[in-house]
Amino acid sequence: ACSFLKQFFINFDTFLKIRQPRYTLDQFVFRRTGLPMGASGSLSSMFARSFQASSPRDFWKYWNPIFGYYLGKHIYSPLKTILPASIAIVITFLFSGIIHDMVALMVRGSTRFLFSTWFFFLSLGVLLGGISKIDLSKQSKPIRISFNLAYIILSLVFAYSCISYLG
Repeated sequence: ACSFLKQFFINFDTFLKIRQPRYTLDQFVFRRTGLPMGASGSLSSMFARSFQASSPRDFWKYWNPIFGYYLGKHIYSPLKTILPASIAIVITFLFSGIIHDMVALMVRGSTRFLFSTWFFFLSLGVLLGGISKIDLSKQSKPIRISFNLAYIILSLVFAYSCISYLG
């Protein structure tokens, strides 16, 4: 699945003739985790940095940096050139949700599009966090972790409620 996604993004990049990013994937991952790609401790670093982030936007700077690199390069950046950044964010999250739903479809044989719906609500959290200028950088670690967990869980609850309501 990883090589398929990598090839998909390479072909997509060639098709759109997108200019190369400022950072290589290795540099990007190092900037996000503080460790070289694949290094021992990268997963725990990703979790720590994500859940201790000062806002929903910062959470996504650290979560899954490899996937984030490709989403940023191939989805968000091109969209941002033709759409407002807020709409580009929502579409990027929806695209990621669709990819997750397609994996669920391949594994389970069906999908209720929970990931797409969940990621839509996650994108709204990023936008609302930006509008309200959430900055928990001066808060304690437990407060930041609790806030980020609540953001993820509440977004999932909203998504599940919508899907359940719609049948």
